[in-house]
Amino acid sequence: MSLRKLKPITPGQRFRVVNDFEEVTTNRPEKSLLAPKKRSGGRNNDGKMTMRYLGGGHKKKYRIIDFKRNKDGVPATVKTIEYDPNRTAYIALLHYADGEKRYIIAQAGLKVGQTVVSGEEVAPEVGNTMTLSNIPLGTVISCIELHPGQGAVIARSAGSFAQLMAREGKYATIKLPSSETRMILITCKATIGVVSNSDHQLEVSGKAGRSRWLGRRPRTRAVVMNPVDHPMGGGEGKASGGHPRSRKGIPAKGFKTRSKAKASNKYILERRKK
Repeated sequence: MSLRKLKPITPGQRFRVVNDFEEVTTNRPEKSLLAPKKRSGGRNNDGKMTMRYLGGGHKKKYRIIDFKRNKDGVPATVKTIEYDPNRTAYIALLHYADGEKRYIIAQAGLKVGQTVVSGEEVAPEVGNTMTLSNIPLGTVISCIELHPGQGAVIARSAGSFAQLMAREGKYATIKLPSSETRMILITCKATIGVVSNSDHQLEVSGKAGRSRWLGRRPRTRAVVMNPVDHPMGGGEGKASGGHPRSRKGIPAKGFKTRSKAKASNKYILERRKK
């Protein structure tokens, strides 16, 4: 993992910091694990724009990722570490002993030729997946299930990780990347290690065009809109905009929108730090 700062030979490269992809071993994805990916451009089935600031971008194909890691007891060899345009983390192509191929989210330190396995009685080594009941306390984990058999939903982006803090009864206590501490069933699976490409957050795009390549259109600030378009719009001259709020009028910056009767509240031991 390392970054490169480009020489300022053009205005777009003056501040640009790029990933040198030294961990990536190939630029050809596995064809059998590719799927088409349609674009909506922010429009619904009537052609009406329902999401603003979306559209354009480079054409992509979706890589089918195995988030469930349910081939228990079958060892797999890491064949390649690849770039995935649909996510910030790298992905790894596994060749299982029975001949099947699958993509997984690559953990930091995963190398080509390494063997990984999932199941109950496996070693707590980087890339291995096991239930929370078998992972040693204090272990750094990622790609965590929220419900048994659901597949990984927590700590999947570049550099993310959580920590297994305690176990009591049928629940394990996990400290999440957001600093929230919550209880999860010990029958849920998690992968050992930190998600790869932790330097992603240090990259600098350098120019507006790179956002357009990613399918992001220019975002208009609320304070420069008219009152008909946004609660913070209008005013004479450069008005500050008043109380920060959303387009629908919901206050921002500290206003709590989470339901007090939400079913999962009882599993959250400590809320995330503001």
